[in-house]
Amino acid sequence: MAQPPDDSLMNRFDEHGLRRFTARQAVAAVGLAALLLVLFDGGSIRTAGERMGPGIGRDLVLLVGRPAGWIADRLPLEDAARHATAWLSPDEPLDSAARFGAAPAAASRGTPPVTAAAFDPAAIGAPAPPRRPLHRLLVTGDSLSTPLDTELARALAGRHVEVIRDPHLGTGISKSFLVDWGQLSAAQVRRHHPDAVVVFVGANEGFPMTPPGGHAVSCCGADWAAVYANRLRRMTETYRRRGAARVYWITLPLPRDPARQRISRVVNAAIEVAAEPWRADVRVLDTVPTFTPHGYRDAMPVGGRAEIVRRADGIHLNEVGARVLAGMVLSQLGQDFAY
Repeated sequence: MAQPPDDSLMNRFDEHGLRRFTARQAVAAVGLAALLLVLFDGGSIRTAGERMGPGIGRDLVLLVGRPAGWIADRLPLEDAARHATAWLSPDEPLDSAARFGAAPAAASRGTPPVTAAAFDPAAIGAPAPPRRPLHRLLVTGDSLSTPLDTELARALAGRHVEVIRDPHLGTGISKSFLVDWGQLSAAQVRRHHPDAVVVFVGANEGFPMTPPGGHAVSCCGADWAAVYANRLRRMTETYRRRGAARVYWITLPLPRDPARQRISRVVNAAIEVAAEPWRADVRVLDTVPTFTPHGYRDAMPVGGRAEIVRRADGIHLNEVGARVLAGMVLSQLGQDFAY
């Protein structure tokens, strides 16, 4: 019976006796391929194993990959092979100055680097640093900081803590025509060298602000919030004294007036943003869940009964409210300081 025609063209190898190999030749070919792989691309075996999930497969690959990578690291063949074959799969041209390993000034192009100070140890499960001794506590801000400063001074009396009360009534971060808080914060630090700073300010905000080299921005959109947050960030950097002091920013409990509520929400958001680079030593004490969890209220439960906590203006805390807030501040201070 006639054989069907062979159209695979493989019969030409049979004509020259090239289709049959011995087992020894096969083993030699596999061994040669393995040797070339180790010499020219041993690092990729190790990398593939390191990227695998835990298990016996990963262990077996690393058993070969680690010595193979060690050999490849000490020979120039891997780089030579990569350059010789780069034309087969050309990479998109990349800016080497923007690589992660580059110096921050070259790589960031204005983006500030993230440092360890940006992480609160408690938030990432790291051990808390040892509590520091508290010798000088600066309590400052606008009229909101009174009578909080008095309550804190009373609570810390007899504990060898100097409480420096420095309120500046009628001032604001967005109204520098009365006092420039950038200059004021620097002067306070030079004068007092505080270990901790409690800042409660924001009763007089909402004024147009002009960023450096820019134009005046009106309240209360994102542009205004950015200028405000940058001013807060400058103050925070000054108060923290390169990590030698802790800073406690207090957010605003919502006021009664709806127009002021809008300003307060933007101020509170800016405080959160301003503190981000230094979460290790900057605390944001949020008053809203305690005093105004569902909107403005004059009274709230205190010690098991309803108490008036706001003044008649619907903005400031009265003595009872300040005492509640002082308890929040002292609780956080007690976690950071020994006194």
